[in-house]
Amino acid sequence: MSLQKPSIPKGTRDFSPLEMVRRNYIFDTIRSVFQLFGYQPIETPAMENLSTLLGKYGEEGDKLLFKILNSGNFLERRNDEQRSTKDPESKTENPASSIQHPASDPGQLDYKALLPFISEKGLRYDLTVPFARYVVQHQNEITFPFKRYQIQPVWRADRPQKGRYREFFQCDVDVIGSDSLLNEVELLQVVDKVFTLLGLSYIVKLNNRKILSGIAEVIGEPGRLIDLTVSLDKMEKTGMAPVLEELRQKGFTPASVDALIPFLDFASEKDFPVCLPFLKEKLQSSATGREGIGEIEKIVAYLNELPLSGRVELDISLARGLNYYTGCIIEVKAADVQMGSICGGGRYDDLTGIFGLKGVSGVGISFGADRIYDVMNELNLFPGMIEATTKVLFVNFGMAEEKYCLPILARLRESGIPAEIFPDAAKMKKQLDYANRKKIPFVVLVGENEMKEGRMTLKNMHTGEQELVTLELLIEKLVN
Repeated sequence: MSLQKPSIPKGTRDFSPLEMVRRNYIFDTIRSVFQLFGYQPIETPAMENLSTLLGKYGEEGDKLLFKILNSGNFLERRNDEQRSTKDPESKTENPASSIQHPASDPGQLDYKALLPFISEKGLRYDLTVPFARYVVQHQNEITFPFKRYQIQPVWRADRPQKGRYREFFQCDVDVIGSDSLLNEVELLQVVDKVFTLLGLSYIVKLNNRKILSGIAEVIGEPGRLIDLTVSLDKMEKTGMAPVLEELRQKGFTPASVDALIPFLDFASEKDFPVCLPFLKEKLQSSATGREGIGEIEKIVAYLNELPLSGRVELDISLARGLNYYTGCIIEVKAADVQMGSICGGGRYDDLTGIFGLKGVSGVGISFGADRIYDVMNELNLFPGMIEATTKVLFVNFGMAEEKYCLPILARLRESGIPAEIFPDAAKMKKQLDYANRKKIPFVVLVGENEMKEGRMTLKNMHTGEQELVTLELLIEKLVN
């Protein structure tokens, strides 16, 4: 076997022990807040049927789905033009036999047409669509409104770049089976609690898909909400001019594009007292638009009674391009770092209807753990204490000392103190270097004299101070 250079796919990462400790700090913080607000955990498979995933994220999202090949040697036979319509052994219809060869290259099969035969499953793109599928499948076991949280990886065939990965974790929290806007308010409280605990300053951007529907109506393109939102979703990255050009290429009339410009010009205004009167005037002819404005007003009225630490803004260009959103949409950004959204979500009125359960409204948000990690790392926000996975290291002086220390280590672990002994009777410098590299705050030395006295020498690795202690005193000091 030839030597192979080790590598991993682009857009994926290995995580060192230090990175994992920090990531788990984020996960544990988010999980604790979810539980504080009464949400229950579930998990769904890494792969879903393609029929579950396709068509839920829009055309752009469908292109980013990782598809899983069916098992078997189908691809090995892909260029076999001599294959017969029927298998001579079993007389079974060969599904590939009915697929036409593209006229431009008769030696190749039309793989788009072959997709249903090649792939029936895909890696999940997000956690919301699998959650909707879960709700329909398990509806008789669920108490509605169902408040669930889910912390799992998702996969997207995206172009890797800063803050954007092909494999990443989402931390989702949703309420399904309730139309109440109190749910949106509670989710914003969850956002505030999580980022307050993590020490992150944040900005919340709010909008409503009904407001965007109203804008589509008043500019004369009432049936083209999805086309509008997909283009608007790129505005922050590209600016207004490319968005308008994209809409023209999609067939929006010159008059409708011109009518949209005042809305986009106003998008830089973020204060509710200024934005809402503007929208009321512009969307007075749209019942849907007026409904969206009313929902934003109710949410803001609730938020005015709450002591949130972050800033909340109205952003009428916020679209969140996923097709299933129908009401309030939310996006959260870090205030002190240039990064994409670190949390986002919104209301979806009938996502479960696709799977046969009509009229069940839900709302949820998703925390992007990987981007939160990048922001916290850049701002140096991780507490130093979390980096030490071991609280105390016992120095190894030899077999007699090992036998003496093992019962003591067992007592410490029973008391909930992470403890370990160096596995070899190596030089003292090597063992202390090991403790320093692992950021272990305390070292215990037990030599011949300590064993005779029934005591131990406890060394503080930060201050260098040493003291003789009994087992009971050692436990007391390490627990505190």
